[in-house]
Amino acid sequence: MSSFELAALILLCLLGWFWLDSIKVRELGIQAARSACRREGVQFLDETVSISSLRLARDADGRLRLRRVYDFEFSASGDDRQRGSVMLLGSEVTMLDIGPRRTPDFTVH
Repeated sequence: MSSFELAALILLCLLGWFWLDSIKVRELGIQAARSACRREGVQFLDETVSISSLRLARDADGRLRLRRVYDFEFSASGDDRQRGSVMLLGSEVTMLDIGPRRTPDFTVH
């Protein structure tokens, strides 16, 4: 096996690992967002998250991990869409933000 073939095989293995790890971590993000929405009494829209950031960061032990930030949408009243986000460092949820919920833009007289 030539060095080029070996390098290509290693690259394919790394890409496969990254793809499988990303699927696992995305599922953890979905579970965290769904759980937070249920806890806050809001509706988790589309039942999914979308990645907004991916970079390297150090965990509490100083080890280098992938930090992924996912955005998701939720609704407090059923007719509004508000944004939340969940951050994972490796496979650990480190931050979940639903943010302040907007009040409806109407008044009752």
